Amino acid sequence: MTEIKWTDGAVEIFAFGRSVFRFDRQASPLSVGRGSATYKMKRGSFKFREKAFETVPLFFGAPKPEAGAVELADKGGNVLFLLKASVDGGLLRLRLEPLTQRKFNRLTFRLPAEADEHVYGSGETFTKFDLRGETARVWVAEHSSAARIAKKVLYEKVFGKKPKRVLKFSSYETYYAQPTFVSSRRYFVHIDSNAYMDFDFTRPDRHEIRARGFGEICLGFAEDFESLSRLLASLLGRQPRLPDWAYDGAILGIQGGTQAVLDKLEKAKSENMKVCGVWCQDWEGERITFVGKQLMWNWAWDRELYPNLDAVIPQLKGEGVRFLGYCNPFLAVEKELYKEASAKGYCVKNSKGEDYLVTTTTFPAAMVDLSNPEASEWIKRVIQVNMIDFGLGGWMADFGEYLPTDCVLHSGEPAEEIHNAWPAIWAKINREAVEERGKLGEVFFFTRAGHTQTVRYSTLMWTGDQQVDWSFAEAMPSVIPASLSLAMCGFGLAHSDVGGYATFAHIRREPEQLMRWAEMSVFSPLFRSHEGNRPGDNVQFDSTPEILRHYARMSRLHAALAPYLKEADRVNSETGVPVMRPLFFYYDEPRAYTEMYEYLLGRDILVAPVLEKGQTVKAVYLPADRWVHLWSGKVYGGGEHAVGAPLGKPPVFCRADSCYLEAFLKLSAIE
Repeated sequence: MTEIKWTDGAVEIFAFGRSVFRFDRQASPLSVGRGSATYKMKRGSFKFREKAFETVPLFFGAPKPEAGAVELADKGGNVLFLLKASVDGGLLRLRLEPLTQRKFNRLTFRLPAEADEHVYGSGETFTKFDLRGETARVWVAEHSSAARIAKKVLYEKVFGKKPKRVLKFSSYETYYAQPTFVSSRRYFVHIDSNAYMDFDFTRPDRHEIRARGFGEICLGFAEDFESLSRLLASLLGRQPRLPDWAYDGAILGIQGGTQAVLDKLEKAKSENMKVCGVWCQDWEGERITFVGKQLMWNWAWDRELYPNLDAVIPQLKGEGVRFLGYCNPFLAVEKELYKEASAKGYCVKNSKGEDYLVTTTTFPAAMVDLSNPEASEWIKRVIQVNMIDFGLGGWMADFGEYLPTDCVLHSGEPAEEIHNAWPAIWAKINREAVEERGKLGEVFFFTRAGHTQTVRYSTLMWTGDQQVDWSFAEAMPSVIPASLSLAMCGFGLAHSDVGGYATFAHIRREPEQLMRWAEMSVFSPLFRSHEGNRPGDNVQFDSTPEILRHYARMSRLHAALAPYLKEADRVNSETGVPVMRPLFFYYDEPRAYTEMYEYLLGRDILVAPVLEKGQTVKAVYLPADRWVHLWSGKVYGGGEHAVGAPLGKPPVFCRADSCYLEAFLKLSAIE
């Protein structure tokens, strides 16, 4: 299916009978070099400085067909590398084999591009989906920058709220960075390396990948996007299926202790809400700071805040409600787990041999050294004994982005070289904790940070700490491109905090925002809320009778979608075709390649959430097909349509020839 042809003037790659790339033999597709970088981290956000010492363009030399390779020489004709190629179906692997004693630590790879080509991926992106014209930074970091929040608060105090204001793409970092991109020409590129990279899509005639390290270059080719997703999954792995119980309604984010949980559950039941879980992030203790209600970071049951929890968890489970918690790879320096880890030498060190303390918001914390096998086993055991054995049905496995590059690791590896892999190592520890207890398929965890190996180890992504307003850059709208970009990288199972999280100054959750976010989350893999960092400043699912009724109805809708969602989950788990998919997956139309605020849920449902305050009619783009409107049963063709969207009835459509159509239309009767 894929082959390389050599001629006197060019090297050409063919896939499925079409020429995909043509490299002029006189051009330089690769460069190597030497350089060094400095990294400065503040609250998980990074600034970089790169110093280049040498750059050496490489040119095609003599082909070595018997070795599946071609020589690469510098401008003077000195052969420095063999470029070795191996083909397996639609997958082409390229590897540089050095033939010189000269040491290089920089690599640039150039691919021919077409002017009208679209590209997606590089991890999780929030303000862009199609990355053409941008340079994507592949470096795991804190997306929700404290400095950016402060500037936004000040800006809006002066100029007023501007929900559609979006900064330039380079202003944003991401929790989940991955050296993978997918082209509208139905190929993908993946670099098998943990190094910092820039994916430069700014030029009309080529794409350029600049890496601070070497790794195998993998190119995949297919005839359609479903097949391309399957091929990427064969390379990177897939996620397991979520437990069946997770589809049986809402997971309510509740804080404040045992009685608060039970009281709010009673209110939910009073409106016949379908509740499959309660997510209590403060199960291990709370910490009040100027940021708001934060957590203690000591991964054990807080008996004072949650009395009788050991009896309440099995009681709730008997009622069909799982109890979920929270953990991360930090340790509170005031508490017992840190003292134990520190005494055993299980924490990341600074250059003086002291425990490296990192400030994420307002307080310092130590980091478990995940490069130390004994420390990894220790924190895994903490998760198993204090969480799984205690009866938790799941948890948020937060963070993973904050490894500083100037720290000292047990393994002796330079932190710069393992920084990107850190969240994947964290996900692997959580996955092993679940599997070793025989609980996969019953217990799950969700992560926010990631890199390549996260695809195979995490059980679910969540899109991080969105703000609780209407901002397209930072709030509900941003989770759609975030979920779709994750899908293009091979992570096909993602969700968001209903209502968002980040609450500051005048940025507070309003009833309509919470209700619209709940509508969107009905049509996603998991329906889970968050009270936010300042619960008292935000409306919650039970703040008013109207919100409570709305939320209860949304929970019943999500539960009614369970058969469809479970099938989409099965497809993702077995094939790698994601649950939430971009429109261009099946519709080769110009608008489909640029649409970032609509999505397909599985193959048959199209969702166009209401993302603007006060909007009751929405302009919806429908690709060429026959679409049945959920709430009215009206049939629409392709094109743009003005669709009514009162609260509780967001624009949602089903393909007219779907085998799920009859069941889909029954949803409109749910009150």
